[in-house]
Amino acid sequence: MALKVMTYSEAAQLAVREAMARDPRVVVVGEDVGRGGIFQQYKGMQSDFGPDRVIDTPISESAIAGAGVGMALAGLRPVVELRVVDFALCGMDEIVNQAAKNRFMFGGQGRVPAILRMPIGLWAASAAQHSQSLEAWFAHLPGVAVMCPATPQDSYSMLSQALQGEDPVIYMEHKELWGIRGEVDTEERLEVGHARVLRRGEDLTIVSWSAAVHVAEKAAAELASEGVSATVIDLRSLWPWDRETVLADCARTGALLVVHESVQVAGFGAEVAATAAQRTGCKVARLGAPRIPVGFAQSLEAVVRMRPEAVARAARALLNDRTLAARAPINQT
Repeated sequence: MALKVMTYSEAAQLAVREAMARDPRVVVVGEDVGRGGIFQQYKGMQSDFGPDRVIDTPISESAIAGAGVGMALAGLRPVVELRVVDFALCGMDEIVNQAAKNRFMFGGQGRVPAILRMPIGLWAASAAQHSQSLEAWFAHLPGVAVMCPATPQDSYSMLSQALQGEDPVIYMEHKELWGIRGEVDTEERLEVGHARVLRRGEDLTIVSWSAAVHVAEKAAAELASEGVSATVIDLRSLWPWDRETVLADCARTGALLVVHESVQVAGFGAEVAATAAQRTGCKVARLGAPRIPVGFAQSLEAVVRMRPEAVARAARALLNDRTLAARAPINQT
């Protein structure tokens, strides 16, 4: 075990640095990466590895994504920096129709081992075009893996794992997690698609990912003070996602609450809830943001921000509904 205390940003940078030191095919391409990137996740890397491997680009996400796909097809292993997921939308054709489809369309002759970094989520006072959580879009896309680390440890371990793959990875760090600190074991290895169980409970299962995991943890602590025992599961990756862990716990508790910061309508929480209901028969509920743009004003932003008290309230409602349903007489007519 090799423990170090570092930030979420530093952990991700370490993963990329190690990959670049180990494999000369690994390159970074994106806007402002030479100056460290918007969240300083590439700080000092251009001076250490040179401008031919940490490559600054014009302000064109279509060109950045297209260059990354071309690099990967030519034998490199690019880390494609798209700054925030909101900007990645300008490069969607290259991502959806090129990166995700190439291996299938050409019978495996071409591979696109590219890491497409798209930070997601609320970013205080950044308003509608800089605060989106669009992970469900990419979970819907065949041909890519989708990863959403919530801790410094996962920031390191999951990115290290992604950098060793042979197919495109949509890597979605949260914009408000870059500064959080935690212990990182640089010898820990993860298998893609394995969830993390943060706490084990008997009354219900709470499933989340990214920054909402920390909100769910606080809500579970609040519920525990009331005598309600909740399991909290961090999915880590949305595709593949850990059905086995989630379904086993839902079958045991009989109730599932899925919590995510993204808009609730058509969110990935619906996939988890539907699968659990079909496979285990458990009661399900979802909690996500309303279907509105994120406002710039603090009062408007607060409407869409996920809070522990809202999660605890949704959990109580789910458990009360389950109890009432169990007590209700069966209608024979």
